[in-house]
Amino acid sequence: MRKVRAVLASAVLAGGMSLSIGAAPAHAESLNGIYREYSECQRVGSYGDDQGWWDGWRCEWKSQYYYYFLYA
Repeated sequence: MRKVRAVLASAVLAGGMSLSIGAAPAHAESLNGIYREYSECQRVGSYGDDQGWWDGWRCEWKSQYYYYFLYA
């Protein structure tokens, strides 16, 4: 019974691990700031790019919130 339980536990852990690895792309964007002005969002995005904090970035207007969201 212990061997069966050990094999089942290993199978469940391996299955869960394979699902979590494929869940997000390697270079997923994350939210890095919320700004009222587009120019401020652009300035911070460009600064972060210059500092090497991220490779690419974009400012996206969310009309339901009336703010710009910086994704990098």
